[in-house]
Amino acid sequence: MKELFDMISRESSKMTTTTYSTSFSLGIKFFSKKFHDPIYAIYGFVRFADEIVDSFHGFDKSTLLERFTKDTYLAIEEGISLNPILNNFQATVNKYRIDRELIDLFLKSMEMDLTKKVYESTDEYKEYILGSADVVGLMCLRVFCEGNEDKYQELKPRAMSLGSAFQKINFLRDLKADHYGLGRSYFPGVNMQQFDDVEKKKIEDDIQKDFDEALIGIKQLPKGAKFGVYVAYVYFYALLKKIRRLPAKRILNERVRISDPAKYRLLITSLLKYKLGYLN
Repeated sequence: MKELFDMISRESSKMTTTTYSTSFSLGIKFFSKKFHDPIYAIYGFVRFADEIVDSFHGFDKSTLLERFTKDTYLAIEEGISLNPILNNFQATVNKYRIDRELIDLFLKSMEMDLTKKVYESTDEYKEYILGSADVVGLMCLRVFCEGNEDKYQELKPRAMSLGSAFQKINFLRDLKADHYGLGRSYFPGVNMQQFDDVEKKKIEDDIQKDFDEALIGIKQLPKGAKFGVYVAYVYFYALLKKIRRLPAKRILNERVRISDPAKYRLLITSLLKYKLGYLN
């Protein structure tokens, strides 16, 4: 039965999300139930593409990504795929009319990860973040706005700011894995061999601006999405604050994490603020 296969597809996306990301999984739990499956679908799609370029060492990553890209577009056109992750993603793309351009930009950034190791110019850096993070936020915003084009256009710049903030935080806390493991350097003009507190502060200040813009947009989100997105915002903002307290050498040599007990404390505090009308 097709219904059974679609159910398996939805569960595959959910399992992918909960396995790979406790922070996003936690945030999704606080969305209106109608948003759960489509957001799982988006995360499952971007996670699989990211795994191809970051984890499948010893395999022909370029061929795998090319096949994944072809299968993605074919799934969207035909309205079905034998790949459960892509089957669920195409259903979300077609239902919420997610722009083809967003998918194009995302997959282009994944291709950049295969060929580009050092981002020397600000334009390249911004192009990568646009495709790898900003457009993912816009895919989710399409879901949250449920066809309300005016609302989508109003919130679009700040949804992109949130995506940028999340991605830059990931760049900072993954410096060790990116630099030593994958040979990548995303921050333009920053020599990782001489990474110091001055350079670190410049990056942190830039991220703070993104967070400030993003919070304005979060307060304007539809009620069914607002608190869940805020939970993810609070978790990543806590990462930024922790990173600020650490010297550059530690950031370059260890991955900063927020412990599970700390996450739940953040959740309780966020819930109290939400109940008191902080996001109104």
